[in-house]
Amino acid sequence: MTTTKEKKGDLKDPGLKAMGIQRIQWAEADMPVLRAVRERFAKEQPLKGIRMGCCLHVTTETANLVRTLKAGGAEVFLCASNPLSTQDDVAAALTLEYGIETFAIKGEDNDTYYKHLNSVLDSKPNVTMDDGADLVTLILTKRAELSEHVVASMEETTTGIIRLRAMEKEGVLKFPVIAVNDADCKHMFDNRYGTGQSTVDGIIRATNRLFAGRVVVTIGYGWCGRGFAMRSRGMGARVIVTEIDPVKALEAVMDGFEVMPMAEAAKIGDIFCTLTGNKHVIDVEHFKVMKPGAISCNSGHFDNELNLEGLAKVAKKVGTPKPFVDEWKLPSGNTIFTLAEGRLVNLAAAEGHPANVMDMSFAVQALASEYAVKNQKKLDKRVHNLPREVDEWVAKLKLETMGIGIDTLTPEQVKYLASWQEGT
Repeated sequence: MTTTKEKKGDLKDPGLKAMGIQRIQWAEADMPVLRAVRERFAKEQPLKGIRMGCCLHVTTETANLVRTLKAGGAEVFLCASNPLSTQDDVAAALTLEYGIETFAIKGEDNDTYYKHLNSVLDSKPNVTMDDGADLVTLILTKRAELSEHVVASMEETTTGIIRLRAMEKEGVLKFPVIAVNDADCKHMFDNRYGTGQSTVDGIIRATNRLFAGRVVVTIGYGWCGRGFAMRSRGMGARVIVTEIDPVKALEAVMDGFEVMPMAEAAKIGDIFCTLTGNKHVIDVEHFKVMKPGAISCNSGHFDNELNLEGLAKVAKKVGTPKPFVDEWKLPSGNTIFTLAEGRLVNLAAAEGHPANVMDMSFAVQALASEYAVKNQKKLDKRVHNLPREVDEWVAKLKLETMGIGIDTLTPEQVKYLASWQEGT
């Protein structure tokens, strides 16, 4: 790979700038709530004087988020949160057109990935914005001197929240974190509808395989798993869910899906997708019993949900028949396939979530940054939820942009809900 080191940022190809501008503007047209936030930010400058270090998927939608942060007065530095999720034209446009220093190259190796994280941290950010908690982890483990500069951090993934709550429990968290992922207008829509559609899209782009009539195994029935299972069924697949949580498993059953242990599902699935935030949920014993032609992929944040290191010890990698598709020959003689090196298939092999759903997530993200900066002296060093009114504002505006109205309570109803005297 040939990379070009620009005066600002680290890019694959500055010549992609024009394409990136066009695609960023295309996404912006479907993000009316974020546009409204940007317009207000430009007037009020709530982030003026703040240096923001962002570790996010470098996509067209993310571009419109960081443009909003800059409009609010922040100086923004951006790197990728996954080695395969960068859109190189977007990175070029952000750096060269919009003045947002971006360090991201699709396909970067692990050393380059961490070099880019450190490049963002070299700005000594006051606020960090994470997609998986890698920036926070790097600050706490390798660059502790930066903690004193950080007034707050944002986290927008389930995986990142898991890591951050573990930090809080161990008492190592040095600054407050806003759990953006836990906002309803984020996880109920982005995780469910965004992940559901974009994961199916990624699998189809990588394989061009038909879902109808296939056995699709959804591993994990959180919000992302719900979305993927729903969309797979909509494509005509027979969907099986595997779970470790009895409540979620029961929910999947009552949603009309088959539920069974992974050891059983491994023998009959055609397409497997992990969406758990845990490691080795498809393990070596599962790969060994898969039928010929089975396809495995991941749509959780990190690349350890598939135990590919273990697979490499018992199987032979025999080729890459298509981009993002690796072929393995098992001891049984069967051939199976894995996608996107076990990384997020929806971003590695496709374009990630549609702009319309990221409109809500990134509006929440921008408003979370404003909230954290305004309340920095009141927030203690733990993981915080956003106030409910942020969700309600975003949802209300989203409905308005869709031309949908809802009812409001009458004074009599407000009084009734606040009282206890009336009964049967």
